[in-house]
Amino acid sequence: MARGAVEESIHRDIPLSAAMATQVVVATPESVVLAAPLAPNVNHRATAFGGSVAALAMLAGWTLLDARLHETAIRAHTVVQAGDVRFLAPAQASLEAKAFAPEDEAWRRFLTTLERWGRARLRLRVEVHSDGELVATLDAAYVSLTDRE
Repeated sequence: MARGAVEESIHRDIPLSAAMATQVVVATPESVVLAAPLAPNVNHRATAFGGSVAALAMLAGWTLLDARLHETAIRAHTVVQAGDVRFLAPAQASLEAKAFAPEDEAWRRFLTTLERWGRARLRLRVEVHSDGELVATLDAAYVSLTDRE
């Protein structure tokens, strides 16, 4: 899927992403990088609002999983089940969240489970940077459900 189509899709499916002015920088089955400017995501201290940082990270993971599933014949809907966000430093500039592809074996297990049971869970890691500095990490569990659920 082209970056523009991915961006349009996430803005349609997750309206908060449009309010955050989220942009798709990279969207492949191997990595997703989303960016968001500081202005619509600022807090009272002129740094990024923690909720925006967490939302951008969760959206990057969701987009990565969606892109990977798009490459398969499996049609599924994905939600975030749980996430652990660690805020490491204040973000004083625009945000960039990068979702990392899972290990090959974890991906194979996920697909096998999804095909067999119509539901599967996958853990993903996302890093959020601001002006080149790591400001937050997300370790999250995403659950995908096929239409038979």
